[in-house]
Amino acid sequence: MSAPTATMPETVISEAAVRSAVAADLHAAPISALSASLAFAWRAMLKIKHVPMQLFDVTVFPVMFVLLFTYLFGGALAGSTSEYLQDLLPGILVMTVTMITIYTGMGLNTDLEKGIFDRFRSMRVWRPAVLVGMLMADAVRYTAASIVVLTLGFVLGFRADGSAFGVLMAIGLLLVFCFAMSWLWIVLGLKAQTAESVMQMSMTILFPLTFASNVFVDPSTMPGWVQGFVKVNPITQLTDASRALMHGTEVGSSVIWALLWSAGFLVVFAPMAMRLYNAER
Repeated sequence: MSAPTATMPETVISEAAVRSAVAADLHAAPISALSASLAFAWRAMLKIKHVPMQLFDVTVFPVMFVLLFTYLFGGALAGSTSEYLQDLLPGILVMTVTMITIYTGMGLNTDLEKGIFDRFRSMRVWRPAVLVGMLMADAVRYTAASIVVLTLGFVLGFRADGSAFGVLMAIGLLLVFCFAMSWLWIVLGLKAQTAESVMQMSMTILFPLTFASNVFVDPSTMPGWVQGFVKVNPITQLTDASRALMHGTEVGSSVIWALLWSAGFLVVFAPMAMRLYNAER
């Protein structure tokens, strides 16, 4: 005779218990906007840690720009490289860091192609945190590029006639401007099909702004119609402000204009970027 088979007792679950479990909010409470932004900033910093070549543009490019423009144009434009460097370095600092900002849009476009941002959209976090965190990490790269340019400049003979506080203020103003301007490249990164397209469109915008400015030469030597563009160019305003702050000269309205341009970039392109980010891609 076979042994009796043991059976597990059936658990009876009421319909009311099932409905209660389904209706219960078991999700964790959402974190603050700052915490979310810092988390995404740390993610972006970890990407740099695992791919050190991402620091190439903030180390090698600044060195190349300073050396090339100082020793190629210094003798012809100012009579000596050391004299030209005093006027050039603040402009090269502005040019170098603003050109680095285009990698924000390229990196975003690359991440979008991998599909990871689809997951980010579904998370219960402050929506702009993903983009703000990315820009916060980029600010670290901008700061690193600024340190490289200034260190090399001091080695070559650049001397800031103003105070150390003035130099720090110039760097701070540059970081504010680049943070605001980066929203334009985010818009391009969200719209373009490839990272290469982002670079092409970004450079088409940025090249006229950086070279048709007062970074390299005095605008008074230019034709009148060119001077009109140069005077309203945001790169010109930012360069004027940086030179004045570093050398301790009269700032005038250049700082105000640089801040107004920053506010304009932020007001126009940040909402546009968020609409594109929230839309299905």
